[in-house]
This record gives sequence, structure tokens and C-alpha cells, in this order.
Amino acid sequence: MDRIAQRLAALTGWRRLAAALLAGALTIVAFQPISLVPALWIALPALFWLLDGCRTWKGAFFTGWAFGAGYFITGLYWMANAFYVDAEAFGMFAVPAVGSLSIAMGLFIGIVCALTHAIPPAHEDERSYDLAAVAARRIVLFAAVWTLVEWIRSWIFTGLPWNPLGLVWSETRTPFGLPVIQVTALIGTYGLSFLTVLFSAAPTVLGYTPRLTRAWITAAAPLALMIVIGAGGALRLLLAHDETVPGVKFRLVQANFSQVERSRPSFWVKHLEEHVRMSNENRPADITHVVWGEAAIAFFLNIQDEARRVAAMAAPPGGMLITGADRGLRDESGRQSVYNSLYVLRPDASIAAVYDKTHLVPFGEYTPLRGIVPFNELTGMSGGFTAGGSLATLTVPGLPPFSPLICYEVIFSGNVTAGGEPRPAWLLNLTNDAWFGLSLGPHQHFAQARIRAVEEGLPLVRTANTGISAVIDGYGRVPESLALGTRGVLDAPLPRPASALTPFALLGNLTSILLATCGGAGALFFRRGDTMLRLRRLLPDKGKRAR
Repeated sequence: MDRIAQRLAALTGWRRLAAALLAGALTIVAFQPISLVPALWIALPALFWLLDGCRTWKGAFFTGWAFGAGYFITGLYWMANAFYVDAEAFGMFAVPAVGSLSIAMGLFIGIVCALTHAIPPAHEDERSYDLAAVAARRIVLFAAVWTLVEWIRSWIFTGLPWNPLGLVWSETRTPFGLPVIQVTALIGTYGLSFLTVLFSAAPTVLGYTPRLTRAWITAAAPLALMIVIGAGGALRLLLAHDETVPGVKFRLVQANFSQVERSRPSFWVKHLEEHVRMSNENRPADITHVVWGEAAIAFFLNIQDEARRVAAMAAPPGGMLITGADRGLRDESGRQSVYNSLYVLRPDASIAAVYDKTHLVPFGEYTPLRGIVPFNELTGMSGGFTAGGSLATLTVPGLPPFSPLICYEVIFSGNVTAGGEPRPAWLLNLTNDAWFGLSLGPHQHFAQARIRAVEEGLPLVRTANTGISAVIDGYGRVPESLALGTRGVLDAPLPRPASALTPFALLGNLTSILLATCGGAGALFFRRGDTMLRLRRLLPDKGKRAR
């Protein structure tokens, strides 16, 4: 391994950048639906050994930038599918747009690597007597800055917190991920990212002093920590309850119409009728609420009374229909505003509640700097959508209060419930991932929703027009789901919350920010050689004490 480290460190110029790009691209193997987390044991050590060859922070920045470009190109490639829904109008922009976004997002990783260079590589630190210790300090600093940068990109420029590294554990293919993500109820996704970076980058130290026992201990320590965290999570799951809310049972409808078909007005009536048919066909008598996906039907339900009357035929007697659809309003000047909304409809077609999406997708639902950027929204909505006021807690008859989340509003850790309002008893996520086809994107979106449920300790009901639809309990367990690209219905009760209030729900991302800050400060200011020298000065000399 030390030979591999030396060869990577010796790379220069385009060869170093190409190797960093490939290492960053490899990280996608650790994410859903592949979920081979040990791939990170190759990707992150490779990045560290490449950084060893960087003599300045500028070299470290560009190496990290290349790694970040690979990280996001493979993590965001699926966005290109949305441009081909209307290929004639937007197809030419697919590769430039997604490529530019990935390269821009890569700047965040470049910043991480540049700041990590505050601790020089082990072979440059002349005062160090323990190369493994220097490497360990660099790893801790890297993990701390990575975590803080992940948090920053969740809100800067409206935020795009896609694929934080801690998300690799939110998978269903193996029994290991579920116990590990239980820790997010305490430290959140970004705190788990901090631990995941330590776990993934720890083998780096074997590239410097592979024959020393101390190096192996350093490399194994984060793995042991993850095992302890997993064991704690397994214990939490053993003590978990399986209680459900009496008198509440959902039918989730996944009609699986392609976005190309959904965009054609000639299909709109058919889609509405098919949703109603699937909602009523062979429906058990104990179903109380039917849930359709985001923009499941292409009608303005607040003003198109006939469409609303037909949709309400899906509501069970004494129950409700919850669906996504657009909402149009005109002000006194005649200017129209369009909202991406969630409706709760009674069987008599009256509207029980409405929520307007507050966090819109840039270029998908609105165009930033519209006067400068010559680009229309991918949704085809002239002038774009208008953002709602804020997150809300809805209370409707027959249901505990819930927090509605439309599409990617569910990916914002610590920002899925309304502040200053009574705490909801569950989360509802309506989404339309039909834009992205049978790609990795919908799987990663579902993983984000799953980890939100664990963070908040609240069950999450998710209906996606093309999948993945499921009811997730407050521990992240998914008893049943409708697979991506399938048509069907899922009948399931509403689980009770896992806890009244998780530590994360109380403190939000403060815990992970403090964890990263303390870790970074410790890495910067703790130097083993300097510390031992100070201790020797404080202790009395053995020879003098003997005399």
C-alpha cells in the first residue's frame, strides 16, 4: 500500500487531476442503489495520497476540485434526463447544464482540500516523529471541513445538499445500514458524514508506515467506532415499537405515467380517471385516506371545479384525498401566480387544506436572475412557479397533524418541520421523480427521505408518481414499498412516532457543527511532539528527583 501511495503522490499535472477525477467518480458506487460502502476505502485514501504530492494550497485546491467534479458528475448525471422530456426545446442544454453544475459543485471539495493543506503532508512536517499521527490529524481536519462544507452547501445559493457522504448508510440492501443511521437521531446526517469520512479515509495511514502497529490501530479505530455505533443502533431497533395510529390507513397510488406522456394535454383526463380507478379498485373498507403524488394531475383544482369533483371521487367515505396539483391565483391587477401545491379534498369535493411548496427547484420551477439568464423553466410553466410562504403543519379531520413536503423539500436536514408551531406527528412527501426515469436519482431521493424520518423520529409517508412509494416508520424501517418504474397501490397504516422528540429534532444541525468544529480545532492545534515537550517541561527531572 505504501508503494501505491508513493506512486499517486508522484503524479503531477493532468495525470494527478485525472486520477483525482476517477477517484471522485468512484464514490457513486457507495451510494444507492449500489451501496458498496467499502468503495470509499479506495476513493478517499487515493485523494489523500494525491494531495501528498501538492506542495501548495493551490495544488491541493485543484486536486480537490477535480475529485469533486467526479463526485458530482456521477452523483448528478441523472438530472440530464429532465432535459430530454422536451428534447427539442432543452435537449441541447442537458450535457452543458449538468456538467457545469457538477464542476461548480466540485469547488466545494476543492475548498475542503485547500483548507486541509493547513496541516502539511506527513513527509513535509520536519518536526513530526510519527508520520501516522500527522496523517491522522489531516484526516480529522479533512472530515471536519468536509462536514462544515456539506452543511454550507445545504443553504448557500438556496442550497443543494445532494448526496452528503453520510447518506451511503441509508440503504435497504444489507442489514448494516439501518442500525448505523440510528445515530442521526442524535447527530444528524452531517454528523454521520463526519464519522463516515473518518471511517473511509483511515486506511490512508497505511500508506506511510504500514509496518507499525500504531498505524494499524489508527486505521482500525474509526472502523471500531462505526461497529460500536452500529451495535447501539441495533439495540435501539430491538427496543423499537411497532405501534400504529388507530383508525388511520392509507392507500398510496403510484400510477407510473412517464413524464413525456404527463406533459401532453391529450392525456390529462385519462390520467385523472386512472388515478380515481386505482384509488377505488379492490379498496379495503378500512382505508381512510388516499394519497397521490406531486402534480399527479394537471389541473388547477382550486378553480377547475369539474376536475376537482372527479378527483374527490377517490376519497373514501368519511375520509380524504391528498394529492399534488397546481394552484392558480390572480391578484387585483390581473397578474397570475401559479403554485406547486398539495390539496386535501373531502368526498364532497370541498378543499379541507392547501400547502404551497416553499423551496422551489432552480431552473426547474423558477429561473434565478430571469432578466439575465435566457432560459425557460423545464416544467414549461410560463413565468415559473411562485414560492409559498413557509413550511407548515397541517391539521385535518381524521389525521394527526403532519408536515407536508413536496419533492426535494425532504432533502434539507433539520428543515422539514415548521418552526414555532406544534410539532407534527408525521411527515408527508409527495414527489414526481418521473422527470428522471429509471436512473440513480430516485433511489438517492428515497434514501434522503428515509434518513429524515430517523433524524426527526417521525414516520414518513411518501408517494412518488413513478416510485419509490412507501410508508417509513420513525426508525427508518420500510416494511413494504412500490418499486421504481412499477404501477400499483400500497395499503398501509400510519406508524406512531419513534419518540416524542429526538435530540436532533431539538438541536438540529448544531450538534454536527460543534462536532466538526471541535474535531477540526483539535486537529489543527494538537501536535504530539509539541505536547510531549510541554509535558516534559512540567514534570520534574528524574535524575534530580533521585539525588
